[in-house]
Amino acid sequence: MTQDERLNYLIDKLLNESKKYDGVEIPKSFEEKKILFRSLMNIRMPKEIGKEFLKIQDEFLLIESFNKGIIDWKNLKTISEEFSLLITPYKEKISIWQGDITRLKVDAIVNAANSQMLGCFVPCHRCIDNAIHSAAGIELRNECQK
Repeated sequence: MTQDERLNYLIDKLLNESKKYDGVEIPKSFEEKKILFRSLMNIRMPKEIGKEFLKIQDEFLLIESFNKGIIDWKNLKTISEEFSLLITPYKEKISIWQGDITRLKVDAIVNAANSQMLGCFVPCHRCIDNAIHSAAGIELRNECQK
């Protein structure tokens, strides 16, 4: 299955979850389809979905992640390495990185949560919470609900 076929499958499954999406036009370009997919994920309330969807979603998101480029935290310079003259505790254990947080290969991300603890529901909002949920897939919202 190609990346475009995966995306078409995912959009189709999400659109078919509700009658309110009847009549939604599916864009022609891959980039516009990605925006639609992200929007559908962003507005979806937490609920179960089939294993086939999750398998295809994870394949799609993994390839998208690789295409963006992955930054391994182990390759980041510590504060001590960047600013050798700085005197501060734990400078050998702290790194500073600026960029797309979803590109980082890390064990965990700490993020300030909204009052619902379910993530941002605004389609394609440019907040960190939305970026994390969009890159992780719909299971993250389900886990947050638990």
